Amino acid sequence: MLELEGIRYRVAGSPADLLAGVNLALRPGVPALVAGRSGSGKTTLLEVISGLARPTAGSVRWKGEVVSDRQRRWLCGLVFQFPERHFLGLSVGQELRLGHRRVPGERLEAVLARVGLAGLSLQQAPERLSGGQQRRLALAVQLLRDPGVLLLDEPTAGLDWSVRGEVLELIRSVSSDRALLVVTHEPDLFEDLVGERWRLEAGHLETAQALIAP
Repeated sequence: MLELEGIRYRVAGSPADLLAGVNLALRPGVPALVAGRSGSGKTTLLEVISGLARPTAGSVRWKGEVVSDRQRRWLCGLVFQFPERHFLGLSVGQELRLGHRRVPGERLEAVLARVGLAGLSLQQAPERLSGGQQRRLALAVQLLRDPGVLLLDEPTAGLDWSVRGEVLELIRSVSSDRALLVVTHEPDLFEDLVGERWRLEAGHLETAQALIAP
């Protein structure tokens, strides 16, 4: 289980905390969701959890042990809202192999198949993929790392309705053996997917009784 206790985060020079005493627990096999308006701090929450941002106060524990920023960067896999902006490889194969010295081609093909990209050429340029394929590729990159915690930032934003259903099913399929957290401003789409839900408002995290945003 991943546990956040009393997490605060304040940008230098800001008069108020962006995250104000956040408490959160993520359990493997139980997909969770944090809803909130744009600018509510959802992405910042993911950056703190993943170790990309250092909290001003509070602690993060994994299986009861406090984990540092560096340890969380190894533990967590973060898929950004616009993953195409973070691709570094010139090809699908290069993107998948980043950070891995030796990865058998069979393993690359297996992880692509798991995210619904079976048969995709490893020579294909990531920027030539559709929006839905880019989301799947970004998820494949993280699954190749096999993180204990998977974090998804607005995974359905900007996608056609026909693609959104496929992405939701994909999220369901990869959530069974790890902790998974989705942050979104479209919570109603995930009504049948998540088991835990919260709303982030003015830096405070509250249990959400309903997912549909006002």
